[in-house]
Amino acid sequence: MKLLAVETSTEACSAALYIDGIISERFELTPKEHTRLILPMIDLLMSEAGLKPQQLDALAFSCGPGSFTGVRIATGVIQGIALGADLPVVPVSTLAAIAQDYFDNNRGENFQKIANHCHPQSLNIAYTAMDARMGEIFWGVYRRDALGFAELIGKEAVTLATEVEFPDSLGVGIGSGWGVYQQQLMMRLAGLVSYCEADNLPRARAIAVLGARGFEQGYAVPVELAMPVYLRDKVAKKESER
Repeated sequence: MKLLAVETSTEACSAALYIDGIISERFELTPKEHTRLILPMIDLLMSEAGLKPQQLDALAFSCGPGSFTGVRIATGVIQGIALGADLPVVPVSTLAAIAQDYFDNNRGENFQKIANHCHPQSLNIAYTAMDARMGEIFWGVYRRDALGFAELIGKEAVTLATEVEFPDSLGVGIGSGWGVYQQQLMMRLAGLVSYCEADNLPRARAIAVLGARGFEQGYAVPVELAMPVYLRDKVAKKESER
């Protein structure tokens, strides 16, 4: 399985190449430089692997939520490669990528370090929040499934921190939304979260993991269906229809 993944939905920019379970990644924290950086990142990864786009099995990209401009960049880049190489595309949620990267990087010694701050059971649930500006957050709750993949519980939403919906499960808080709205979220979740990390950013390596998983499960789509997901637009549309 050979898959190329890109992620540009926040101030971080990254690309990753997945080859039979081995991931190579290029990552930079460079706000507003995504357009300049993403194609050279892709070219470098492909060159190092000795691959051409036509030799890939699929592509994956972070489809949102996130920065409107950032999500459009990832969408446009992937659509261009998919059209040129006639490849299927796996759209991956930005929130799912944050949760997946957290799950992937909290094992062994690091798992035990975090477990010292909270109940070990809570490490399998990620209360994921991204700062959506305008006083809101992008919100999604993810469970680590039996195979280690991030599985959505309920629905993703754009919401006030004081109105998030959640299961009655111990978990950890991750994502930039916790840096801005930690007090409100802690009060809303009423003791379900005792540990949080606010510096978690989505990365292409997690997009690659979830993209490969999605491809195996038949979630790849033709390029014309590889579209961004803007949660705020969906909410606005629903309100106008009432």
